[in-house]
Amino acid sequence: MQYFIGIVPPQKFTARIIQFQNRWSNNRLQQVVEPHITVKAQGGLYPDLEWLQYVKKVCSSCSPFELSLTAPICIGDSVIGLGVRSQHLSELHTRIVKAVSPPPELIARYFELGSYLPHLTLGQTWWGLNAAELAEMRALAKTELTPFPTWTVTHLRVYTEIQSDRYVPYEDIALG
Repeated sequence: MQYFIGIVPPQKFTARIIQFQNRWSNNRLQQVVEPHITVKAQGGLYPDLEWLQYVKKVCSSCSPFELSLTAPICIGDSVIGLGVRSQHLSELHTRIVKAVSPPPELIARYFELGSYLPHLTLGQTWWGLNAAELAEMRALAKTELTPFPTWTVTHLRVYTEIQSDRYVPYEDIALG
């Protein structure tokens, strides 16, 4: 069983993202997990849940903060996502990673700390899209998902894997 931690966009925008993703019949991402911005990937989030107390402590010491989604970005040649702008997200990510203390090889594997690039994934080749579909998705997202929202992040969501490659909400943790 694996876990990860994310931020969920406002419900109305989440519905728009899902509708947008569903335009590509072979885009399996929406079958894996709801739209989210990963704050802490799976590395170090073990089934014993010992790490959860450390994450809750970090969250309790962080105030809610503003976050904006921005124009689509490419991550390598296999992922299209919406960019993220926030003064506090990278600091929160770093504090959680340090509190959980995954081994360096897991930090590298999951692109954390210095390699962290917050984004909201719209589609990727791993979940069924090809390069042409990713290019089409990026072009359409620029116009069809605007205006990109700004909202106050008040909590983080812990996700748990219920079957291979299927994640559902496990627990919400309030900030502040």
